[in-house]
Amino acid sequence: MESALASWGDFNVAIAGAGAALGGLLIVALSVNIKQIAESRGLAARAGAAISALILGVVLACAALIPDQPLWVFGIEVLVGTLAGGVIAALAARAILQDDTPERPRNWDTQHIVSFVFPLVIYAAGAALLLLSMPAGLLVVALATIVALIGAVIFSWVALVEILR
Repeated sequence: MESALASWGDFNVAIAGAGAALGGLLIVALSVNIKQIAESRGLAARAGAAISALILGVVLACAALIPDQPLWVFGIEVLVGTLAGGVIAALAARAILQDDTPERPRNWDTQHIVSFVFPLVIYAAGAALLLLSMPAGLLVVALATIVALIGAVIFSWVALVEILR
């Protein structure tokens, strides 16, 4: 394993485990109020985008643990994952904007979309640095993963509590 990636090994193991556990809890949280979530295209889309960003962090943490890969190879992995997440985010954003659920407040659409696009922007910046074999890209990818984790926790709260208000 390249020394820059090796020094992030413990972080990546922790993120892979914590992210996978949080992903499972998020799915359980969604199942508690599945009827309300399924009735709203926008809410279902937000759920999918939150899970997608969270799982991207888990997958990239696992990919970073692959031994002996150069930074630029990990950069390609981050870029491919970010592009896949971008497709899901674009579909989710479209669903949020087209959600015609009665009495749904529209004034939060931008904030909801930003909440799952922001980690992808950070991942893209990290990928660019890694493609240039710059170790600072690892820090940027770590930041994106933490932001995605926070977003998933916030959405878990929405799925458990805010839906019932």
